[in-house]
Amino acid sequence: MTAPTFVDECTVHARGGDGGDGAMAFRREAHVPLGGPDGGDGGDGGSVVLVADTNVTSLVDLHRRPHLRAERGVAGGGKGRDGAQGEDLVIRVPVGTVVRDPDGAPLADLDAAGRRATIAPGGRGGRGNRAFATRRLKAPRFAERGERAEEVTLRLELRLIADVGLVGFPSAGKSSLVRRLSAATPRVEAWPFTTLTPHLGVMRAGDRADGSPIDVVLADVPGLIAGAAEGRGLGTRFLRHVARCRVLLHVLDAAAPEPDRDPVRDLDVVLGELAAHDPALLGRHQLVVLTKVDLPDGAEMAAMVRPRLEQRGLEVLAVSAVDGTGLDALRLRLGALVDGLDRPAGAAPSGEPDGEPVVLRPAALEGPVRIEPEGDAYRVVSRRVERWVAMLPLDVPEAVRHLQGRMRRAGVERALVAAGARAGDTVLIGPDEFAFDPDLADLPPEEREAVLAGEEDAAAAGVPAWAPGDGPDGDGGPDDGEDPA
Repeated sequence: MTAPTFVDECTVHARGGDGGDGAMAFRREAHVPLGGPDGGDGGDGGSVVLVADTNVTSLVDLHRRPHLRAERGVAGGGKGRDGAQGEDLVIRVPVGTVVRDPDGAPLADLDAAGRRATIAPGGRGGRGNRAFATRRLKAPRFAERGERAEEVTLRLELRLIADVGLVGFPSAGKSSLVRRLSAATPRVEAWPFTTLTPHLGVMRAGDRADGSPIDVVLADVPGLIAGAAEGRGLGTRFLRHVARCRVLLHVLDAAAPEPDRDPVRDLDVVLGELAAHDPALLGRHQLVVLTKVDLPDGAEMAAMVRPRLEQRGLEVLAVSAVDGTGLDALRLRLGALVDGLDRPAGAAPSGEPDGEPVVLRPAALEGPVRIEPEGDAYRVVSRRVERWVAMLPLDVPEAVRHLQGRMRRAGVERALVAAGARAGDTVLIGPDEFAFDPDLADLPPEEREAVLAGEEDAAAAGVPAWAPGDGPDGDGGPDDGEDPA
């Protein structure tokens, strides 16, 4: 079986590079017995980036290699040395590529040359221990791990960008016209559905008043039949390729061999399928050509149906790709028509892209913290908080204390108390479990008063409020302060 050379849709599995780990190190210098922390930060991981390129015409390379991985960041080192960032994996795709999520929702449209979309951001590099030094914590003995990048599954769909889209029934002569009007060489045979993939051709269509040439991009779309909008024949897979065309050229066979075929009826069928697929397509500029007028039957049929089509307000030309009848008039008319239209914003097949590059990130990354009951526990739903927990070494008491302070300042403890969590309850963050120990300031007034009253009773009885070894730092005293975020 021959491998496909043109692919207009595929699924990719992309993952950015993991961030490099931060370093936990201290200065070692002569005559400086207690050097401070100097662990460097890890480098950010590389991202997977799609770039629209006019030199790429198919998604076949991604179809063959759908797994995309960017380079990870380098770990930090001692003496304040930061790790290098991972290189981005840049994938060039055809202009007109649409990025969709697995459910089909559009995420990015690379509809201009040079437009970029970061589909899999790299992980953030972990901070070295020098980043956690504070006035109260002068020698932190922990560093962050690099963030682990997530894998995303996306659907890529190509929608050809052309000035004129040729639509019509199979074997109506679309490919023959493209071969005669441009340098493209689509396959031409005497049976239906010879064209199985769209083809683009560039046609020189006269000159402007200042002498500059008019070039028109033609799109040869595979034939449509009744029911194409529901998937019959080649169906919706190719109907989307006319979505960006500014002019629709209806190619009608004036010498169809089937006795029940009629060009007017063929046009009605095609218009119905276009309307069923996207009603906005009927608002495009439309031109009708009757083909095969070099044959006696074709010339006779063209003369018969042309007045009926013109009565509908359609512009009609009669052509033959065999002897060249009407081709010059068609070429000049298409050039004048396309040159007189303003190109829709973002639909240019080349030139500088508009707007900022697209970066696809998890929607919950910047969202508010949510607390959801899960059995007898409470789950903290926040991409940001989960990242904090995943990047810190939870087996180091100083790191746990830093995390507690960070979560308190972010309002996580208040959200847990508001959801009903109390001291000793289980809190779930990602795959980790914690015993909830809320700050007094986060408790409701009546519960805070009850706790304080219990401490006063204990003090009156001569029992210390802190038992030896119970403090967060193991010295029997209260927390010695929070580290900055």
